[in-house]
Amino acid sequence: MSWSEQAAKAKARYEDGSTRELDQRQLTQLANAAWGAGLCLLMDGRGDEGRDWLRTAARRYRESWDAGAPADSWGRPIAAMKAALIAGDDGRDYAKWALDAGARDAASPIGRYAATLALLVLGDDVDARAVGSTLREGEFPEPVADAVVTIAAADKAGYLLAIEEVVESFEQRSDFLEDVRVADTVLALQALAKERDVDVELRPSQLLPSRAPQS
Repeated sequence: MSWSEQAAKAKARYEDGSTRELDQRQLTQLANAAWGAGLCLLMDGRGDEGRDWLRTAARRYRESWDAGAPADSWGRPIAAMKAALIAGDDGRDYAKWALDAGARDAASPIGRYAATLALLVLGDDVDARAVGSTLREGEFPEPVADAVVTIAAADKAGYLLAIEEVVESFEQRSDFLEDVRVADTVLALQALAKERDVDVELRPSQLLPSRAPQS
């Protein structure tokens, strides 16, 4: 299936779901569909349209949280921040949401990952490095932990090694949200790295855009 076809299917799922009365779970499904559409459109070179769908995804993830999501649903603020970063938007409101919800003091690694991303979005690199370093102590994916810590430290050489391992880990995966085979974490981390002048040129991968998205 082409990226254009996959995007069309994701948009159809979104439009169909948006006509229903929505609870927090259904809002998350809408957000996931919008997320998938956005990534597929970016991969298809349709930049502006893809970014619009990613913005919709971010808003829907926030709405799903406010509609009564379980308190430890850290994937939602993480996804919202990543969507904003990939779209090239200011994600500070989503970052503040994660921190206000207690991500920094979360017992789970995924919660502390949300806090680390939030601190990076807000430019608090010292605290991001401290919180991110705790991700290296458990079962959290080591390449992602290394990537966020090296971004916070503005360590370009370390980041290059870490982000290449993140790409490789995505290439070895079989499960993707909405079956959209895109290394979304890489795109978000590259946006954070670019803000600190430590982004790198990555080797070609079928899971990354092959050219700059068109407007």
